[in-house]
Amino acid sequence: MTDLLERTITKLRELSVEQQDAIAMMILEELEDDSKWERSFASSQNLLAKLAEDAMLEYRAGKTEELFPESL
Repeated sequence: MTDLLERTITKLRELSVEQQDAIAMMILEELEDDSKWERSFASSQNLLAKLAEDAMLEYRAGKTEELFPESL
């Protein structure tokens, strides 16, 4: 365990049970969200590569326009 995590856990022990549970739930939800994102991203690599290829083909064919963010 890292020093930072150990210091954090020490601070968490000073909180009420309710506060500890609330923070624990936030951490667990964040870890699950990260896991879902990683699985989703990993399974979409082929699709992302295809979309990038299509975009480059459109660009080379002159079918794209320059984007001016200040005009959005």
